Amino acid sequence: MADIDITAREDAADACARLSVCVDIVLMGVRKRAPCALLLRRGAAPFAGQAALPGGFVGAGESLEDAAQRVLRDKAGLSDVRCEQLYTFGEVARDPRRRIVTVAWLALLAPAAIEAALEAHPGVLCATLAVPEADGVRDIHVVDRAGARLHLAFDHEQILALALERLRGKLDYTAVGFDLLPSFFTLRQLQDVHEAIRGTTLNKPAFRRRMIDKGWIAPTGARETGTSHRPAALYRFRDVT
Repeated sequence: MADIDITAREDAADACARLSVCVDIVLMGVRKRAPCALLLRRGAAPFAGQAALPGGFVGAGESLEDAAQRVLRDKAGLSDVRCEQLYTFGEVARDPRRRIVTVAWLALLAPAAIEAALEAHPGVLCATLAVPEADGVRDIHVVDRAGARLHLAFDHEQILALALERLRGKLDYTAVGFDLLPSFFTLRQLQDVHEAIRGTTLNKPAFRRRMIDKGWIAPTGARETGTSHRPAALYRFRDVT
């Protein structure tokens, strides 16, 4: 019995030695009235040439939070971006190299942050998240700017689908949608964000009344500039917590 216990412990220790942990970052925003995510083309096997979420291995002396911020900085040129843990993905065969568990993080980007990442890193790809039906988030398609479907590396399509599903679930009862907007925004822009994430069209008067009733928005007294139509009033987020 002792020999069996020793063998079991040795097998467990060997498995731990071959287990790696990484972080993958979902950088999600709204662009051209559709949900989008920033991706990178993999330069090495496995899945060389395929699009993937920015990610990397966690160092032996590195916290998960520090690893996530390092990936944001080094691979997307972003700093001071708030991330929250999304989910841990640990399917045995999710990576063909060896057993790799990934801790996925979600970061919501305002339009300016998306453009800054695209300008800072030419290799960054802004892909659209297309959902066939409003309630079918798990049937997500990731498409490039030409409309061609992208088949992502590893289980990254699954990670994106969960991120969008989580965001949809929080949109009504939290102020999370304002993270996808500039500091000053129009009511049309606010509705565009909600429609993009929900995958459905909303009634304009009812939506605006609900936003005002929640107390989340405050008028700035200013209007948008550089438009060919009548400038719309600008609002800001008001934290009522």
